[in-house]
Amino acid sequence: MRATRHHVLPGFRITLGFTLLYLCLIVLIPLCTIPIRTWTMSWARFVDVVTDPRVVASYRLTLVTSLAAATVNAVFGFLIAWVLVRYRFPGRRLIDALIDLPFALPTAVAGITLTAIYAPNGWLGAPLARHGIDVAFTPLGVTIALVFIGLPFVVRTLQPVIDDLDAQLEEAATSLGASRWMVIRHIILPYLYPAWLTGFALAFARSLGEYGSVVFISGNMPMRTEIVPLLIITKLEQYDYAGATAIALVMLLASFVLLLGINGLQHWAGRRLVN
Repeated sequence: MRATRHHVLPGFRITLGFTLLYLCLIVLIPLCTIPIRTWTMSWARFVDVVTDPRVVASYRLTLVTSLAAATVNAVFGFLIAWVLVRYRFPGRRLIDALIDLPFALPTAVAGITLTAIYAPNGWLGAPLARHGIDVAFTPLGVTIALVFIGLPFVVRTLQPVIDDLDAQLEEAATSLGASRWMVIRHIILPYLYPAWLTGFALAFARSLGEYGSVVFISGNMPMRTEIVPLLIITKLEQYDYAGATAIALVMLLASFVLLLGINGLQHWAGRRLVN
């Protein structure tokens, strides 16, 4: 006889129904409008739009800078999260609060501020320009803006996991003769790897759709510093709705494939940790 499982909170079917309904209304149905609108175009027109050199250049810039920014955030976000959790020092609470600043700050304000700082006559832009490093209105500036808005995702994802990591495991491994690198490699990194990938994926996904903080510092030069969200808005302003949805559809598929791969790695890492 099959045993009946009792849950603390009853109403699984009802809550599941509300969950699926909410997911459909908020996520699935709006996303379905993109391919539906694109189907109004002929295949030849669709190919012409998504393979236009200007569009391809914007895809390349958006994907490359998003991956670069997410990678930088994965490295330095881990270090910041580790320091904030494991060490006590003056000003720690202030630094911890400042991590959330990109969440609260309007993206347009962040873009204007970064442009003013990294412009050729800005506080940081001027000394960098004297050494031949241009930041504003270059892909480097786009990457810096994406690093700024993506850092909190990595830090906030890793902090609770680092806090749950028992320091006694590291002390036990050290007492058994393990070097610091062996402790990091065999204890710390495997434990943090799933959360680390989650933070990376969140930062990457946030960077793909970022507009406000990038549109100012990028300069919006076609074939050089024009991002995909700006190109989509340009198409919409020209009343080319089918063209805008075609560009968005390719970006959606590329983002889905990349995020699916990252989630697959995260699932594999989680199973490996359990086993």
